[in-house]
Amino acid sequence: MNKIFLLTLVFIVLFMSGCSTRSKRYYSHYDRSKVKTYSSNKNDYNTGLSKKAYSHPTMRPYTIRGIRYYPKDVDVGDKFSGNASWYGPDFHGKATSNGERYNMYDMTAAHKTLPMNTVVKVTNRRNGLSTVVRINDRGPFIATRIIDLSNSAARKIDMVGAGTAPVTIEVLGFYSKNKKRYYKKTKPKSKVASTTKKDTDKGIYSLQIASFTNIDGALKVQEKYNNTDGYKTVIKDVENDDGRFFKVFLRGFKSELEAREYKEYGDFQNSFIVREDSK
Repeated sequence: MNKIFLLTLVFIVLFMSGCSTRSKRYYSHYDRSKVKTYSSNKNDYNTGLSKKAYSHPTMRPYTIRGIRYYPKDVDVGDKFSGNASWYGPDFHGKATSNGERYNMYDMTAAHKTLPMNTVVKVTNRRNGLSTVVRINDRGPFIATRIIDLSNSAARKIDMVGAGTAPVTIEVLGFYSKNKKRYYKKTKPKSKVASTTKKDTDKGIYSLQIASFTNIDGALKVQEKYNNTDGYKTVIKDVENDDGRFFKVFLRGFKSELEAREYKEYGDFQNSFIVREDSK
């Protein structure tokens, strides 16, 4: 009787172990079968962010390890340089910042501030190899790194062994399942006609963050906040009926939405938005 019981117990253990192994293999196969790659052709993507995408929770500022990060709008063609790293098996199947499941076989990446679904071309400056990925996660939260590639993307540019590599990132566009959902492209009749509202608005929104009657105070604020989150400070010498003032502005916002979000969630809630004439 004891023998029969022991044999039955061994059979059950082996059966459950086999089911577990099959489950793991099936999960891996399922992920590989749904691998997504992305085109390097800019015409395959939207050329800007919609209001819906810009107001998404993933575009709100957030704090990691005491550091405040401000997601912001970017333009097609913008380029950034820094070090890339990659993440793989330890995160496979876990939730990303935009709610998707991380699949190390997909051509995706994590970035601290680029909008979700931004499609970028990543070029390894050591060997010239490049790959195209879609941003679907936040990170890497290490000052010297600007992008965290999926395992497959890292293999495409031959950096898995090294772990990190100096790269250049170029924004190709913004991915959506239905490309015409937010934007309708038309063929421009001329170079003048092809200028979009976003182009004419570029760089004309600022935040006035301080005002002084003496230049020394303005210079101190300018030095303190210059290049904050990538924005530049400028001082304007303004004279009106109330006297002479040295006003400090934070510049570089590419849209009113970006300036408003930054003001609302940042350190300059008492500032106000100023729109300047484009030149």
